[in-house]
Amino acid sequence: MRVLVTGGAGYIGSVMVRMLADEGHDVVVLDNLSRGHRRAVGGVDIAVVNLEDLSAVTETCRAFQPEACLHFAARSLVAESVAEPLAYFRTNVGGSLNLVGALLETDCDLMVFSSSAATYGIPEGSPIVEDAETAPINPYGVSKLMFERILKWLSEAGSLSYVSLRYFNAAGADILHDLGEDHDPETHLVPRVIAAALGTEPSVSVYGTDYPTPDGTCVRDYIHILDLARAHLLALDYLSSGGPSAVFNLGNGNGFSVKEVIDVVGRVSGREFDIVNAERREGDPSILVASSELIKSRLAWKPEFADLETIIETAWQWHSRHPDGYG
Repeated sequence: MRVLVTGGAGYIGSVMVRMLADEGHDVVVLDNLSRGHRRAVGGVDIAVVNLEDLSAVTETCRAFQPEACLHFAARSLVAESVAEPLAYFRTNVGGSLNLVGALLETDCDLMVFSSSAATYGIPEGSPIVEDAETAPINPYGVSKLMFERILKWLSEAGSLSYVSLRYFNAAGADILHDLGEDHDPETHLVPRVIAAALGTEPSVSVYGTDYPTPDGTCVRDYIHILDLARAHLLALDYLSSGGPSAVFNLGNGNGFSVKEVIDVVGRVSGREFDIVNAERREGDPSILVASSELIKSRLAWKPEFADLETIIETAWQWHSRHPDGYG
């Protein structure tokens, strides 16, 4: 199948690109390289295009004639979205509209969309199920939910079929293809703790130690990057076999606290490092854990790397070899 992967030079997208290529798909990456890494794409063709450039997006789709699209490209920093909401809506909504318009013009009507647990906002219960209230509390989460709703209306009009995957916390590395997490700035907990263990950062900050959790720190659901990518392959197969449009959570269904993550990094690395207790960040829920029962039952997906130590071990291996990321 000819598959267009937007954001394919990013952390999740690059792992997906290699997995698709290994499965024999014909892949083209569309990425503006503002936060992705050309090295992560390997030998796969890449069109350096900004989603906000309608003519360039359309030209890419006309040239490649994709049969399906995996849409990862987005702005994705919560704090930045609060400071720069217009930029987030321009890219995550406007740019995504450019993309879907170009796809439909070239008769591509299958999309797997990279959504987020941020669509739920601060949930009332745990684990979170797909029909829980969606009440995002920042422009990033709103932008993801807006495009989900656009896809829903397009699907009901018969224009396309889609699967929206609401991620929780992607982590770990693809050791086989030597792919890992390299963001600037880095906001994700696992690579921040590893940076402290490696000494590339002076310390790691813990934002809040008084939450109503067993150890007082926030609890999150971590999913290995390879398990996450496999879910996209299954979603692609599901759509190409005629499956109806759907929304699925994507997490392990287990929660681990910030302190647990720090402890595991310490064990895996064998290193001590400085930990700084800081004030809570506004809008951080105490617990975010997914129910992934729906994707398990509908797509026969299950995580193969569910334990936190395995997830962190792969991340530690990659960061140890690449302390400056892709450099």
